[in-house]
Amino acid sequence: MILLQKYLKIWYNVYGDRMRIYEVENYEELSKKCANIIVAQMLLNPKSVLGLATGSTPIGTYQILKEKFELGEIDFKNIKTINLDEYIGLDKNNPQSYDYFMRENLFNYVNIKENNINIPNGTAKNLEEECKRYDNLIDEIGPIDIQILGIGNNGHIGFNEPDTKFTHKTHVVDLKKSTIEANKRFFNSISDVPKKAITVGVDAIMT
Repeated sequence: MILLQKYLKIWYNVYGDRMRIYEVENYEELSKKCANIIVAQMLLNPKSVLGLATGSTPIGTYQILKEKFELGEIDFKNIKTINLDEYIGLDKNNPQSYDYFMRENLFNYVNIKENNINIPNGTAKNLEEECKRYDNLIDEIGPIDIQILGIGNNGHIGFNEPDTKFTHKTHVVDLKKSTIEANKRFFNSISDVPKKAITVGVDAIMT
């Protein structure tokens, strides 16, 4: 598991019950460190399952992965990906959807197969069934070999908002006001920010 905290300039790598903490000089070094770990995993296992995250923090990492692919250093042909979350109500062609984000920042520039890309469907007619489908998918193609996580301003992981207990399975979440406020910079106005999202649960994240 890789936890990225852009503002503290710290990179975390968790192996089982051990945590390694790397303090880096700047965002560029953080991105390089994270990308190098992912590259090592891909070279070790060309059929790896990568857990991916969105937001501004991993963009630098994805840029380096694109560059390494262009140089022929890595191959996404047999890589599978599982994204953490998606806004409810945003079509995948909406520039603010996480599906769109991933394609614009990584998938459109590497040779990953379309059927190996997995992102929750935020426009599913039956959201409960979509959550079950996604959990079954993770069980089927997992376990996730390496998971990228960002930490939200209020401490949320994926869209698992702070609470007295976490939901373990993929679920629909009501976004906290602080999360909506933090994400309004990506939208024309705060009223455009979705109020709900689908997120992978802590159980899959921590596995």
